[in-house]
Amino acid sequence: MSDTFERVKKVTAELLKVDESKITESSRFVEDLGAESVQSIELVATFEEEFGIEMDENEALAVKTVGDAVKFIDNILSKK
Repeated sequence: MSDTFERVKKVTAELLKVDESKITESSRFVEDLGAESVQSIELVATFEEEFGIEMDENEALAVKTVGDAVKFIDNILSKK
């Protein structure tokens, strides 16, 4: 598992109050982990802080699964 996945999982578990062991790459933020729209925005802000990146909010909010978030963040990091 990638470092990015571990960090995304940790942030997601803390913010959404979900057990880390229940979070997989296929976990959907809304349907599986119970994220509400306000929490989705908080997740984007927290990922930006955690990884020291800027995310396009509209693109970021289109990300539906943990695995998609990892790919999205890795893509931004590869351009730094």
